[in-house]
Amino acid sequence: MFISLKKHITFLAFFLSTFGGYAQLNNFLLIPKKDTTNIYKEMLNDNSDDLMENHPADDIYNDMWTSDHVNPYKIPIDSLPDSVRIDVSNFFIPVRGGVTSVFGPRRYRFHYGIDLRLKVGDSVRCAFSGKIRLINYEGRGYGNYIVVRHDNGLETVYAHLSAVLVALNQNVKGGELIAFGGNTGHSTGPHLHFETRYIGNAINPAHIINFNSGQVLAKTYLMTKKNAFYYQHEVKLFASVKYYKVKKGDTLKKVAARNGISVKALCKLNGLKTKAKLKKGTRIRIR
Repeated sequence: MFISLKKHITFLAFFLSTFGGYAQLNNFLLIPKKDTTNIYKEMLNDNSDDLMENHPADDIYNDMWTSDHVNPYKIPIDSLPDSVRIDVSNFFIPVRGGVTSVFGPRRYRFHYGIDLRLKVGDSVRCAFSGKIRLINYEGRGYGNYIVVRHDNGLETVYAHLSAVLVALNQNVKGGELIAFGGNTGHSTGPHLHFETRYIGNAINPAHIINFNSGQVLAKTYLMTKKNAFYYQHEVKLFASVKYYKVKKGDTLKKVAARNGISVKALCKLNGLKTKAKLKKGTRIRIR
């Protein structure tokens, strides 16, 4: 092969020299370059920044693309624009199940999404066109889950999946099959936990989507700090709340004394009577 290639180069050199082009050939083919660095190869192998890729909404996310967390951006609400118009006209409902749990506070934590009923193995489809930013598993949380960055600036989360059908950094279209529904992670039954986020900050999906009809409320969603992040005071309240896990032999009096609170206040926080007996393993609020 080497001899054949040499013959071809020799022939090409002879042909070009006939037409006065040998000098150019000599410069570009036959003389080795001192600087052999391939900048394009370096860029392709650079794991710190994907220079060769264009990710959805790069201008909004300041070119940050990472597969670390659901919210790696850590942008405070106060730092967001006062208002943003988001095109949601090309929405596809992820599943056709009814709502089983809404966005908002739960007993022990805040619920940042909408739960939609499904059966294990049901199709889960992408809400908008975009790119797969994160695929992960959390045994005590989301279970198998996917995060998709969309062209309109939103990110959506799909959790408790039984199977993931897409790959990291894969481009997907709105309505495309991306997973099968399941009951993985911290889940009391098969359902899809679905979130909508803007630069990491959760927005109540019900402010954008009518889950009864499977359609968006309007083709454009006007996101303002007041209407999108109204729940922040509740989140701060949750952060200050503390719970105690009841141990064997605990009584209201013992728990109150141990945690610097009166029995009366303890009962008020938990809706208990002063003579109530505590069951081992239950959690009661102490703050």
